[in-house]
Amino acid sequence: MAESTARTISPAQGKLGVLCVGLGAVASTFIAGVELARRDKARPFGSLTQLATIRLGKRTENRTPLIKDFVPLTALDDLVFGAWDPIPDDCYEACLKCGVFDKHEHVIPIKSYLQGIKPMPAAFDQHYVKRLQGTNVKSGKTKRDLAEALRKDIREFKAKNGCDRLVIVWCASTEIFIQPGPAHQTLASFEKAMDGNDITIAPSMLYAYAAIMEGVPFANGAPNLTVDVPALEQLAKDKKVAIGGKDFKTGQTMLKTVLSPMFKARMLGVAGWYSTNILGNRDGEVLDDPESFKTKEESKLGVLEYILQPKMYPELYGNLYHKVRINYYPPRGDNKEGWDNIDIFGWCGYPMQIKVDFLCRDSILAAPLVLDLALFFDLAQRAGMSGVQEWLSFYFKSPQVAPGLYPEHDLFIQHTKLKNTLRWMMGEEQITHLGSEYYEYGKE
Repeated sequence: MAESTARTISPAQGKLGVLCVGLGAVASTFIAGVELARRDKARPFGSLTQLATIRLGKRTENRTPLIKDFVPLTALDDLVFGAWDPIPDDCYEACLKCGVFDKHEHVIPIKSYLQGIKPMPAAFDQHYVKRLQGTNVKSGKTKRDLAEALRKDIREFKAKNGCDRLVIVWCASTEIFIQPGPAHQTLASFEKAMDGNDITIAPSMLYAYAAIMEGVPFANGAPNLTVDVPALEQLAKDKKVAIGGKDFKTGQTMLKTVLSPMFKARMLGVAGWYSTNILGNRDGEVLDDPESFKTKEESKLGVLEYILQPKMYPELYGNLYHKVRINYYPPRGDNKEGWDNIDIFGWCGYPMQIKVDFLCRDSILAAPLVLDLALFFDLAQRAGMSGVQEWLSFYFKSPQVAPGLYPEHDLFIQHTKLKNTLRWMMGEEQITHLGSEYYEYGKE
């Protein structure tokens, strides 16, 4: 029997417009992959919304529908794509330059479709992403002017493409490190800062502001300080808009959120964790700048602190040395290599080591995350779940949470939270995995 009444969820009728900020490797791979899946030329591996099942009720009931058959998600055929980017390349040109997909097998067969997706001029400032130069860029006297231009783009895209709903996902480069300040505290201070071209108002914040003002859910896939400031969090609540982030959890950090819970579960100590990455795509080039790397470093370093809880377990993790490096290496392209050396210790303090060499494809791992986030944020919006969507922490390196909470980084807890939220939405009982009803515990 269900524990609660299902939430009222508006049906996923009509078209859902997915607007990507950035049309580089991640966004172009995402868009092309969805089109290939729609034509039955590829499978959307890595996507929970398309392939994962969800258990309902007791194990003996054998109810395990696909997630997409359990909750009312938008169908792939109803997705319409658009983007902003400071580089004028259309989606076809972006796919060819990024080199993620095989040109002959997966790009040329959908050439005409991809060529129809041309990026709108971006709200871009090289001060925030120093390694990029953009020619497809908006102009305006103030940052408020740029935000208003983005709002106009959103309205015009929706009307032109006959969309019933929209969602925006930040798929662009990592901006320089910015700390929250006075300009980010209230809507009044934020808008005043936009009018005054305050340097602490980054372009990503303009997209988030524009999205919320237009009632469009916004997911931040980079480690930038973007929608995770008090002014925009409150605005999202007031406008009843779903928001969340930040930084797609794809390669090395995904492994950290799997391995570190294992160490803590077994009470094994960790003396040191050295991580290095090499990649050669646009993301690697941007992160070669120390200011952008600082933003990414903060996102990566926080994972172990929250999972291992060194203050609670000082003998095991109090002296952990954690180092992260990212190196730009053009020959590797989008095929990132993440190498980890982990020094652990066990019974009586005896040392051991684990070494991991993850030769991954950055955008291949990120693309299904963009799809899931677009569909789940739209679902949350239709279910009236405004504000921060912590239940989608599964997808982020640095999950956004309500004030006063620490973020949950353990991948398995995040996965359980995601599925239990879906059960809660639909009025199904939560799964605790206790299972005492199957045994004779407590019976005489």
